[in-house]
Amino acid sequence: LPACRDSKLFIKDLHFDEVPVRIYHPRALSASKRRGVIFFHGGCGMFGSIRCYERICRYIARKSDSVVVSVGYRLCPEYKYPAQTLDCLTATVHFLKTAENYGVDPGRIIVCGDSAGGTFTATVCQELVNRRDIPKIRAQVLIYPFLQALNFNLPSHQKNAFTAFLSRERAVRFILKYLSKDCSMKDAVLAGSHVPESMNLKYSKWINPELIPEIFKVGYKPPLPTSFLPQVHEETKELLKTRLSPLLAEDAVVCCLPDTCIITCQHDVLRDEGLLYKQRLEDNNVKVSWYHMEEGFH
Repeated sequence: LPACRDSKLFIKDLHFDEVPVRIYHPRALSASKRRGVIFFHGGCGMFGSIRCYERICRYIARKSDSVVVSVGYRLCPEYKYPAQTLDCLTATVHFLKTAENYGVDPGRIIVCGDSAGGTFTATVCQELVNRRDIPKIRAQVLIYPFLQALNFNLPSHQKNAFTAFLSRERAVRFILKYLSKDCSMKDAVLAGSHVPESMNLKYSKWINPELIPEIFKVGYKPPLPTSFLPQVHEETKELLKTRLSPLLAEDAVVCCLPDTCIITCQHDVLRDEGLLYKQRLEDNNVKVSWYHMEEGFH
């Protein structure tokens, strides 16, 4: 939908340091500065737009009486990775610095996103933990986020491998396309052949089926061992960087993250990534609210 008149909201298209944004500002007067919400839409960095998420952002602004900033980050393949993350980071920093110009309390700004937007949310929060020149993000909301590309054989990957819309195979194909990589490596990545044994051992304390609650492991079968393929690893190194796989961030970063809300869906290949991030955050004394949609799909 295009921006148009709303009886309860002022809606305006702007640019934050050349990044297009759409701002939704409640028309009603407020006795104090409002909360701010920065929203990153989903679509694996390749699909989606401000226009696609018009109804959702209006709804958030109305129901929460907040100023919502929807970020129109550049999409690949026209704009190569990590342009998408950098746009989200740029828009966030701009809003944190200028929040009061929009009637927003700089200490009450949250970052929110769904799917790949959840990835951008987690990454932006991690990259800003050590910034002292801008206000701290108050909270992050991750809606069925993609958080790691190390293991595609978790219980939710098996259980929902052929679920409509986002199958296990399609998820990996999208990620490879997002990184402008050859999709012929899909099967090797699905099998885990892109990860050296040393990395599997290092990150097994954080990414491991044993960490998933038993209620979510019904029918799970451990995958067969697979051979490491150095060439695939070299071609897909970005998969294992924290900018794409924020679940791999060190504890020194995770412990500094803001309060977090994580939403997971039962019928979603990405379900377990949300569960594992929840565990990591809690282990690092970060306050977490978790909402699980029992009948929900990605």
